[in-house]
Amino acid sequence: MDGLGEIVALVAIAVIGTALARKFGLLAPILLVVAGLGLSFVPGFPEIHLEPELVLVGILPPLLYVAAIETSVPAFRFNLRPILLLAVGLVIFTAFAVGIVLHMLLPEVPFALCVALGAVVAPPDAVAATAVARRIGLPRRIVTILEGESLINDATALVLLRVTVGAATGAAVGALDVVGDVVLAAGGGVAIGAAGAVAISFLHKRIQDPLLDTALSLLTPWLIVLPAEAVHSSGVVAVVVAGLYIGHRMPMMMSAASRLQTDAFWRITQFLLEGMVFLLVGLQLRDIVRDLETPWGEVLGITAAVVVTLIVARFVWVFPATYIPRLIPSIRRRDPFPPISHPSVIGFAGMRGVVTLAAALALPTTDEVAYPRDLFIWLAFAVIVVTLVAQGATLPAFARMMRLSPDDPAKDTLAEAAVQNAASRAARERLDALAHSAPTAAVQRLRDLADHRSNKVWERLGGGGETPSRAYGRLRREMIDAEREVFRAARDEGRIAEEVLRRAQRDLDLEESLLQRTIEG
Repeated sequence: MDGLGEIVALVAIAVIGTALARKFGLLAPILLVVAGLGLSFVPGFPEIHLEPELVLVGILPPLLYVAAIETSVPAFRFNLRPILLLAVGLVIFTAFAVGIVLHMLLPEVPFALCVALGAVVAPPDAVAATAVARRIGLPRRIVTILEGESLINDATALVLLRVTVGAATGAAVGALDVVGDVVLAAGGGVAIGAAGAVAISFLHKRIQDPLLDTALSLLTPWLIVLPAEAVHSSGVVAVVVAGLYIGHRMPMMMSAASRLQTDAFWRITQFLLEGMVFLLVGLQLRDIVRDLETPWGEVLGITAAVVVTLIVARFVWVFPATYIPRLIPSIRRRDPFPPISHPSVIGFAGMRGVVTLAAALALPTTDEVAYPRDLFIWLAFAVIVVTLVAQGATLPAFARMMRLSPDDPAKDTLAEAAVQNAASRAARERLDALAHSAPTAAVQRLRDLADHRSNKVWERLGGGGETPSRAYGRLRREMIDAEREVFRAARDEGRIAEEVLRRAQRDLDLEESLLQRTIEG
């Protein structure tokens, strides 16, 4: 029961912290990390030990999966070049930059282990990138690049970590070994992710029960990652590949009821897991400080050098990676030079997260090779706190300073209106073809509904007062409240059964949820 009580307490703290962050306009990841830092030194507060396997195989797969199924495959494909340059090229560049600096400061530590720490701290975190970038309203393309980078870079870092640790501990690591590891990790991950996605999609198409669909969706990340890890392939790549495929095909393989229920399930799951992840990172401070044996003067100097190297290396890589490929005419025609504000913000958005700490905790013990493991774990933790708190908190101001133009909502509305107009025309044509089989009143009602859906998007382009659609939504909600009260009173008076109230309540709730978008515009 003690373990259950601790879990409930952590979930409650994460929920309260997120609620406070939203109330005061703060970034929830930052507030939760700071809360965890403070709680780690509260006398009597339970010690929460973060196991690397729990993070890499238990927590990370569902978070990566939900991020992948929400990612636009066409946008991901269009931005594949910058995503790979960041997720592969930048991770390797950063790992060696940190390794060189650290080896200069600690020459007694094998260079391979210094690069291993570089691999640990190199990848920005998927959860942090999504939570911060979307929260502050960055342009859609920048968000896509940051999310795409964070979906893939963990795989690069973990493969590089495996290779460098193998070299440091005496394992034979030649060119063929490195190529073999990369092929097994990346190629195996892609193959397992693709095969798993096809199998899961086959099952989704044949499942008619929304509850079973949601249960299968819950199991999918682990059904993908466990076989991949079992054959030493990249579970990260496998989950991302499966998530991209399933998310892209979800409208064609799930019923409307299943999609609504699955979406609601993943929203609450993502909300709770993200809150727990950032809180758990902060709670590790007490253990990390207690285990630290290196003198504090040396610790602070090395920490500053590593953090500065990380930040500078990202900027040093991002600007050439943005502009040099566009010197090729074919690339420039397809993707012109962006304003300098775009790579500047991408360079600044290098927040690290829980994967960095989990990878550090998975470093070999000092029995296998002599090095200051306690210092390495501290460096990983310090990188997370500094980049998340300092860069995450100042990213909104930095984006404003760079005068980064947000996406034009009118442009999105125009595109939506054009497609909705075509969709309504297709719906009316289908209705006309079937009109002979239905009463005239029903056909006319459906024609009016098609016209309403086509017109309400165009209404949002106009300014001024309340649009007809918003007025309709506001008044219909008042009517629904009145209907709901009548059903509730009838249940209380015993004139209808509880099951009757629940059926009516569900229908009214569904209609009200559809009206919410109309009212909010």
